[in-house]
Amino acid sequence: MTSSPTLRLPSAGPAEITVQDHDRTRTFLLLHGGGGVATMAGFADLLAERTRSRVLLPTHPGFNGTPKAAGLTDVTALAKAYIALLDHLDVSDVTVVGNSFGGWLAAEIALLHSPRVSRAVVVDGIGIEVAGHPLADVRGKTVAEIQQFSFHDPAKAPVPPAGRTGPSPDVVALVGYTGPAMTDPTLAERLGKADIPIHVLWGESDRIADPRYGEAYAAAIPGATFTVLPRTGHLPQVETPEELLGAVLAFDT
Repeated sequence: MTSSPTLRLPSAGPAEITVQDHDRTRTFLLLHGGGGVATMAGFADLLAERTRSRVLLPTHPGFNGTPKAAGLTDVTALAKAYIALLDHLDVSDVTVVGNSFGGWLAAEIALLHSPRVSRAVVVDGIGIEVAGHPLADVRGKTVAEIQQFSFHDPAKAPVPPAGRTGPSPDVVALVGYTGPAMTDPTLAERLGKADIPIHVLWGESDRIADPRYGEAYAAAIPGATFTVLPRTGHLPQVETPEELLGAVLAFDT
């Protein structure tokens, strides 16, 4: 089922979010990264079918040609929109799983301390600043170029749309939330206020944000668990979905 509720946010006004809803029992909120919702869709199907869970897969406003409310100007504003979505759906005991930009977003959601969210999984997240381990600069790069940084085995990368040679429109939407640096210098310190269980998962071959960056991410979060996924790059849900599923479910039990 796909719906597009319009939510009224105290600070941002009305915001429409398109959501795929695999409606079962236990609830997961999956948050995609700069590659767009397609990078998470297959994993959403796998998670729903394997666990018989309710899996929510929103498209971040502004991605995939969807409308974006003027008030959604940064990652925190989008995190608040997703809390409003969970309130609208009246769900509880939610596990938030986010990849890349979605990992940053999952961390921001955890910091909002909603009683509806019980745990979070940050998968190759971005957002913090780590000395000596900068994020790869993907601005201006084509989808094919970004894939070379994103996969342990680039042969497993999806074929980019025919005829597209410039930057992905979704990367443009991403920068609209994150700013050009795709980091927040306050995030690492703010992560110290997280008070729910958080599991940080990282592909050993990630060249967007290397594993040392992932270690620093986990170290900033009180009590966080850090796990490296072998033979995996920046997009475990695409490249090694079974391994990611196992890691997510081991943390969720």
